[in-house]
Amino acid sequence: MFPPAEMASQEGIVAIGGDLSPQRLLNAYANGIFPWYSKTEPILWWSPSPRMVLFPKELHISKSMKILLNKNFFQLTFDRNFKKVIKNCRAPRKNQKDTWITKEMYDAYIHLHELGFAHSAEVWQDKRLVGGIYGISLGKCFFGESMFSKKSNASKFVFIKLAQQLLKMEFLMLDCQVPSEHLKSLGAREIPRKDYLALLKEGLKHKTLMGNWGLSGGCLCP
Repeated sequence: MFPPAEMASQEGIVAIGGDLSPQRLLNAYANGIFPWYSKTEPILWWSPSPRMVLFPKELHISKSMKILLNKNFFQLTFDRNFKKVIKNCRAPRKNQKDTWITKEMYDAYIHLHELGFAHSAEVWQDKRLVGGIYGISLGKCFFGESMFSKKSNASKFVFIKLAQQLLKMEFLMLDCQVPSEHLKSLGAREIPRKDYLALLKEGLKHKTLMGNWGLSGGCLCP
């Protein structure tokens, strides 16, 4: 069990330690908490305030991205290659020696994918994976974890396509966790923790769409 998210420190830390078992991770997300730490630290559990969230209806698509979307420059799939997406997200960024996606976290999210809770969206160009995003789905809430891009605009493309798909599926929010100018440019905004927790509570009243989102036979499970 976690302490209430409202008891987070000023920095947003709710708890320290524990493990990344499926039960603990799902319990964390259901209570507005997520893990974020480096391999030299114990597991840190966060619930920052304010929280960066995209309401799918508020998605902003620039004129240049609208042109790109209409050109079929990229191809999109869901849950085609989760392992490759998280592997690319795990690769250190430019001028970085390490990554916050530890081997322990890598294995834990692959396990959640196998259980039907973690999903990926992939961007392809000439049959090559050039971008992607992965996260957790519970109820009508999607918790974005990380994304990568090997081609200009690939990360914007996959974020836009994911948000559009979530809107079709009547999701209430795409949780972006922490702010960035990149996410703000796409329509995400910061909301107080209390508002986030109320939104989360509402979203969790709905059934979770489990299984492979890339197939038409995904089942709605309690």
